[in-house]
Amino acid sequence: MNLPRSLFPFLALVWLFACTAESPIDGNTPSPPKSPQEALKTFQIEQGFEIQLVVSEPLVQDPIFITFDEDGRLWVIEMRSFMPDIDGEGEKLPLGRINVLEDTNGNGQMDKSTIYLDSLIMPRALGLIKGGALVAENNALWITYDDNGDLIADRKELFDSTYAANGIPEHSDNGLLRNIDNWYYSAKSKLRYRQVKGEWIRDSTEARGQYGISQDDQGRLIYNYNWSQLHGDLVPPNYLGRNPNHTSSSGIDHGLTIDRRIYPIRPTLAVNRGYIPGTLDEEGRLLEFTAACSPTVFRSNLFPEEYYGNVFVCEPAGNLVKRNVVKEAGIILEAFDPNPGREFLASKDERFRPVHMAVGPDGALYVADMYRGLIQHGSYVTPYLREQTLKKDLVLPIHMGRIWRIVPKKWKPSAFPQLSQESSEDLVQRLQHPIGWHRDMAQRLLVERQDRSLVPALEIMVKDGTNELGRLHALWTLEGMEMLSSDLLLWLMSDPSTLLANHALRLVELKILEEPEILENFHVFLMNEAPKASRKRALQLALSASILPEASQITLTEILFEKYGEELLIRDALMSGLQDREFSMARELWNNDNWEKGSPEKEILLEMLLSAVIRKKNIQEIRELVQWVEKSKDNEDWKVNIALNSLAIQAVENQNLGLLEYPRKPLIIDLAEKNLSDNKAEMLKRMFQWPGYSPTNLMASSVSLDEIALKQFAQGRQKYLASCAGCHGSDGKGVNRMGPPLAGSEWVTDNETRLALIILHGMEGPLEIAGKTYDAPEILPVMPSHSTMDDGNIAAILTYIRNEWGNQAGPVSGRLVGTTRHTNQGRVYPWTAGELNEHIKRIENPAPQ
Repeated sequence: MNLPRSLFPFLALVWLFACTAESPIDGNTPSPPKSPQEALKTFQIEQGFEIQLVVSEPLVQDPIFITFDEDGRLWVIEMRSFMPDIDGEGEKLPLGRINVLEDTNGNGQMDKSTIYLDSLIMPRALGLIKGGALVAENNALWITYDDNGDLIADRKELFDSTYAANGIPEHSDNGLLRNIDNWYYSAKSKLRYRQVKGEWIRDSTEARGQYGISQDDQGRLIYNYNWSQLHGDLVPPNYLGRNPNHTSSSGIDHGLTIDRRIYPIRPTLAVNRGYIPGTLDEEGRLLEFTAACSPTVFRSNLFPEEYYGNVFVCEPAGNLVKRNVVKEAGIILEAFDPNPGREFLASKDERFRPVHMAVGPDGALYVADMYRGLIQHGSYVTPYLREQTLKKDLVLPIHMGRIWRIVPKKWKPSAFPQLSQESSEDLVQRLQHPIGWHRDMAQRLLVERQDRSLVPALEIMVKDGTNELGRLHALWTLEGMEMLSSDLLLWLMSDPSTLLANHALRLVELKILEEPEILENFHVFLMNEAPKASRKRALQLALSASILPEASQITLTEILFEKYGEELLIRDALMSGLQDREFSMARELWNNDNWEKGSPEKEILLEMLLSAVIRKKNIQEIRELVQWVEKSKDNEDWKVNIALNSLAIQAVENQNLGLLEYPRKPLIIDLAEKNLSDNKAEMLKRMFQWPGYSPTNLMASSVSLDEIALKQFAQGRQKYLASCAGCHGSDGKGVNRMGPPLAGSEWVTDNETRLALIILHGMEGPLEIAGKTYDAPEILPVMPSHSTMDDGNIAAILTYIRNEWGNQAGPVSGRLVGTTRHTNQGRVYPWTAGELNEHIKRIENPAPQ
C-alpha cells in the first residue's frame, strides 16, 4: 500500500510518541531492585533541581540516619539487622554499625568508608561530640571516643541505660540533635543531654515526635508523627511544663498543618493499611501520610530564596519527599504545600525509601534512602501487607542503600572546608555564615574548645554584629562557654531585634540564679516593657514572669492578659509560671472591678486558675474558694458559675472524694443545686462530707461513666477550653458568627464515630441541630480539622462534650478515634452533613459482598 508522502511527518510523530510515552505501572507486579543509574531515571523532581548520587551499596548499607562532621565526612547509622525476612527473625543480631564516609578527591561522591563502630543491636541515634559520638543502640545511650583520630571508636561507655524504653524501632527514642541552646534533644523522648564543665548530664524535657527531629534558625524544635507530617515547638523547651497544676494545650507539639495529602507517582499497594477503603486512590496510590518521618528545616541559601526555611518531610511508604513552606502568623507557625498535586521529589521505584535527610556543608539537601522493599517492622505487618510483600517479591535483597543529593541544576561539587583545622577566630566569623550547618558547627566547636580569649570578640559580635543569626549564635556560644556577662544580657534585653531580646530574657532568668542582685533590673525592665510589648515580645515576658516577686508577677499577668488574653498560647505561658501562686492570682481577679463583666477569655483563665488551685489540694485555699462563692452578692455571677463548674469537674477525681469536711451541710451545695444541672451538682457534692453525708463514687451520667471515663471527662474540659470554647462557648451554647451549640445537639450525642469524623476532618455547610438550621454567616462556613491532635486528647474532648450541659451519652475511647482515623484515611476535605450521614449509613449497613 502506497501512502501519501504528506502523511510521513505525522506518522513519524505518532511513532515517536508511542515510543517515548510511558505505559502505566502495574502495581501488582514485582518491583525488582534497580542499579543507582537506573534509579536516577525514576525520579520526578521540582523544576530547576536535579538529584545526584553521593554513595551506594556496598559502601553504604541500610542507612537510617545521616549527619556531617566538622570536616565534611558523612556519618551514617546502618540498621543492617532491620527486617531480614518477613517475620523479622534475626533483628537482635549485632549487625548494626556506624559508617563514616569520605570524598577523598572532591568530586562529590563518597569513595572511602571507615567503620567507626560495629556489632551494634539496632542502632538508632547519633550525636557528634568532641573526639567521638553519642550513640543510641540496644535501648541505651553510650558515649564513644576515638582517642587517636583514626575514625574508629576506641572506647564505648554506658551513659544512660534508660534512654529508650521501647525496643520497637518505629517507637524508640532517636535523634540526638544538638540545638542552639547547647542541649542534645531526641524525638520520642522526654530526655535531653549536655556537657557541663567536662561532665555529661541529663535532664527531663517535653516528649516530642516519633522519628527525626530538626531545628529552625531560632532554635525551635521541629518533629512529626507517621500520621501527621509537621509539628513543632512555639516556645523554648521546658517552659510550659513547669506548673504541675496546669497542663498546657499549646506551644509544644503544635501542628503546623492539617494537610496530610501526598501525591505518589506510582501505585503503592504494599502499604500496611492498603486494604482499608480510602487509603489508596483508584490507581492504587497512597492518598495521605502513613509513614511521615525526619522533617528537615532547610537552612541554606543554595536553593532560591523562597526555599529558605522550608521543611522537607520523608514519606518512605509513598516513595517521596514533601516540601512545606512555613510562615509565622503572629506567635503561631503555619505550613502549606506550595505545589498541591506534585511533590518536591518522588520516584517510580517502589524500593526508594527516603528515611532521613540532612543539609550538608555545601548547602545541598542530602537524602538517606534505605533502598529496600519492606520497611514495616514485623510488629505491625498486617496480613494484607504480608501478602503484597511476598507477591511483589519485596523482602529481598537487603543490605542495599543510597545517599542522594538534591541541588540546583548545573551545580558543581567542591571540596568541603576542614573546620577542625580552622582557627577559633575564623570559627567566630563562621557564626554568621548563610548556611545553618556552618553556624551550628562553628558554635559547637567553639564551645568544645573553651577558648576564653575569644570572649571579647564574641561579645562584640553580639553587640555590634550586623547579622542577626550570627549575633544569636555568638550569644549561645558564650552561654555554652559559661562566659555570659550579666551586663551584656541586661543590655541585650532592649535590643531592637525581638529575636535577640527574647533570647536574652531567657538567659537572664538563668543568670539571676547565680547573681540574684540583678533581679531588680530585670524586674523594672519587665514592668516597663509589658504595657508596650508586641505579641512576640509579650509571649517571652509571660514565660519569664515567674522569676518576679509574687505581687509583681500578678500585676504583669494582668497587663499581658489585658493586651493579649485572647491568645491561648499567652494564657498557657502565664499559667506555666504561676505554680503555687494560682490562688493569689485568682483572688486578685475575683475582687478586681475590671472583672465584674465576663468574656470568653476571662472565663477560660479563671477556670484554669481555679482548676489549678483544686489540683494542688491545699485544703485552706479550696475552703477560701468555697467562701468566695458563698459570700458572693450575686449567686448567679459568672465567676460563681465558673467556680462551681471547676469544683464539679475536679470532683470526679477519686482522690478528691470527701476532700472538704464540714460540721454541717455547706451553703455551696444549695448554690450548686440551683446553678448547675442535677448531674453536675451531684459531681460537686462528692468533694464534700458532713455529718449525715459521706460521698461515694458517683456516675457522671445515666450511662454510667466509669472512673477512666470520669478522668477523661475532667481532662476533656481543659482540652475543650483550649481548642473548642472559642467557637462553641465555655457553656456549650455556641458563639455567634463562630460555631453552633453543642448542648442538646444530636450531632454530639447520637453517634460517636460520626462525631470523631467531624473533629478529624472538619465540617462545612449548613447543619441542623434540634430543628434549627445553622449556616454562614451565623456560624463559620467551615469547621477546621483537628487531625493533628492525638487520639487520646480527641477522645477526652468527645467524652466531655457528650456528658456536659445536659448531654448524656457514652464515653469515647482513644482506640475508637484511632480506628476511625485509620479506616477513613484518604479523606482530605471537610464533610457536609449529608455526605457524612450517608457515610455512617454505609458503615453501619455495608453492602453485601
